Amino acid sequence: MRRFFIPIIACFAFFCNTFNTFGSAPTRLTTDLIEHTDRVWIYGTLSQLPIDYTGKIIERAQHASIASMHPRFGWQVNDERNDVMQTAWRIQLATSRQALEADSADMWDSGRQSGTNSTSVPYNGKELKPATLYYWRVMTWNNEEPQEWSAVRVFKTADRLSEYQCAYYPTEKSDQNHPVNSNLLSENLLFTDFGLDAFGQLRITVSSEQEDTLTVRLGECLKEGRIDPAPGGSRRFLSQQIPLLPGRHTYYIKIPADQRNTGQYAVLMPDYIGEVYPFRYCEIEGTALKDRSIAVSRQTVHYPFNDFATTFTCSDTTLQQVWDLCKYSIKATSFAGLYVDGDRERIAYEGDAIINQLAHYTTDREFSLARRSHEYLLTHATWPTEWILQSIVTAWHDYLYTGDERSLSKYYEILKNKTLPSMVEEDGFLKISKEKQTPEFLASIHLFYGGTIQDLVDWPGGERDGYVMTDINTAVNAYYYRALSLMAKIAGVIGETEDAASYTTQAATLAKTFNKELFNKKTRTYRDGIGTDHQSLHANMYPLAFGLTPEKGYETVVDFIRSRGMACSVYGAQFLLDALYDAGAADYALELLTSDTERSWYNMIRVGSTISLEAWDDKFKPNQDWNHAWGAAPANIIPRKLMGVEPVEPGFAKIRIKPQPASLHEASLIMPTIRGNVEVSFVNTPDRFTLNTSVPANAQADIYLPLDAKIKRYELTLNGTPVTNAIREGNFIKVPDTGSGSKQFVLTPME
Repeated sequence: MRRFFIPIIACFAFFCNTFNTFGSAPTRLTTDLIEHTDRVWIYGTLSQLPIDYTGKIIERAQHASIASMHPRFGWQVNDERNDVMQTAWRIQLATSRQALEADSADMWDSGRQSGTNSTSVPYNGKELKPATLYYWRVMTWNNEEPQEWSAVRVFKTADRLSEYQCAYYPTEKSDQNHPVNSNLLSENLLFTDFGLDAFGQLRITVSSEQEDTLTVRLGECLKEGRIDPAPGGSRRFLSQQIPLLPGRHTYYIKIPADQRNTGQYAVLMPDYIGEVYPFRYCEIEGTALKDRSIAVSRQTVHYPFNDFATTFTCSDTTLQQVWDLCKYSIKATSFAGLYVDGDRERIAYEGDAIINQLAHYTTDREFSLARRSHEYLLTHATWPTEWILQSIVTAWHDYLYTGDERSLSKYYEILKNKTLPSMVEEDGFLKISKEKQTPEFLASIHLFYGGTIQDLVDWPGGERDGYVMTDINTAVNAYYYRALSLMAKIAGVIGETEDAASYTTQAATLAKTFNKELFNKKTRTYRDGIGTDHQSLHANMYPLAFGLTPEKGYETVVDFIRSRGMACSVYGAQFLLDALYDAGAADYALELLTSDTERSWYNMIRVGSTISLEAWDDKFKPNQDWNHAWGAAPANIIPRKLMGVEPVEPGFAKIRIKPQPASLHEASLIMPTIRGNVEVSFVNTPDRFTLNTSVPANAQADIYLPLDAKIKRYELTLNGTPVTNAIREGNFIKVPDTGSGSKQFVLTPME
């Protein structure tokens, strides 16, 4: 499906730096990854008050507190010229704004410090006190040229400080006073559609001449033009009776607590927000509606989110709708202040969190919710074996996207335990044994929900493509390899060199044994485990996604994966698409992203949901809910893999831009990073590939342009000049170490 598309290239201002010869002051200042340390919320709603005014109000206020004794500071370097790096920086921190304005920092003046670090600079001044306001500013030298001081930013320390603690925002409320559709179905029945499903609360304002009663119904699903009162599974419907007083009054519809999602293990709503309910539609019925005006308002609840931070447009209407669905899902499901598994349980699971994390990074310049959720799960682990291992993957993502290693250092011993060393066999394979799961073992991995850990492969169980569970499980050991590989990197980052060497050796040994024992040399595909010849989608997509499959095995493994279709869950689809793009099978990946079958993201839209589902369809999981972010993988797959924007070095010091358009004609992405926005757009035709990139100052990029390996001769220009340092890498032409600024590449095949 196609839609009218305005050419991207015509809208791109590539040569704006010709008219700008200087940089400007740093902006987007962060303290412990929190940008808006100066903002105040009152009962969850943003106020106009600065944080240094909160002691003068009677209302209950919320703000982001800084609880670390040595917080980290970050900023965005601003310079529109090409090839600009920060060469030095200077921070001043004081107990008053006036001190900084007088150039007198009474807590810390770093002086001029050489270096490119602009994402995670440690505080090195006098001891910070609890519950105290501090003011700071920064200046940079861009290519050795001094810039102006930034605006002053203020933060408040927490009541108790420790060496390191994750900072986070309060949960936020937003008013929606104008439904997209509101109709009287009869003189006593009002139907309202808010356009999008959201976790929220309802207020109505209505007039009544006498005491009366209204019925208010909330729901997520429609049936014959009315709210479905029996949607099944965990789709929601709520009916409440509202006693009216004479006169015109506003009524708050109290959401009753649900035993299932407010129980022992659930993440509870903060008391300044109150209970919430997922709903899109509202019906109000009663005689008081007759000839009386009524106002309906929904308060949606979510983590602070910038709807405009990331934009993606493309020439395929299905892909555009899938993106819009999945991006909104990340905002809508952030209501609890931690990543949770939707509404049925509201429990944090590692499997949900890894997709939430990557998708949050690609839809907003926001890192605190991902970090807080990850650190919570480190000590509140759930039962699947792979998800214990997955904590190591999320830890690495956190470091790669932020450049801040403190979380790795603080939780290093727990991360080591998450590699499950007591479950490793002599041959290096991981084998989960119930007998070995002693109380000491379970305590070491911080299993929170009781019981023991078990191999998962995928969830629900019917989404495993007939996977045969064996003691030596291919999917589990692929995860194990990924965990070992990343633990080697983590150990190296924090200076544990012996551990780094050990994990590197373990990973290499496992890779060799894995491919010897689990790779079927006849079919050249992976079997489900030792003791079975059954081959499933999962046994092949996980090794491919996690770097175990040698390049010479790509073709047969990818061919097998193609033959299985979308034979995995919405969670498994994350790793399937990662595997396909990393193996160069972008054509099939795009086919899956834009599919309109039952097992597709388009099907989620077709059935009527505006948040990604827990499963592809109700038939595949009858008790599913309609508000699960683990079904929103395209929110990170499209920016990371299709448009190809990923960090190569921590804190986006170096960026990979590697678009894989397949048959997609045009697309454009603006994606925030901790260093600033990355912009990518392309026009893809048989005789030319035009790529426009904009890399933020103080960063470099490796740029890749797709070119079929069969084409031997080509012409590549950068801003109209032939490129001389390009490298051929398979189906791509790589331009390494490209500096900041706006650039246009044109790749023309010559045969």
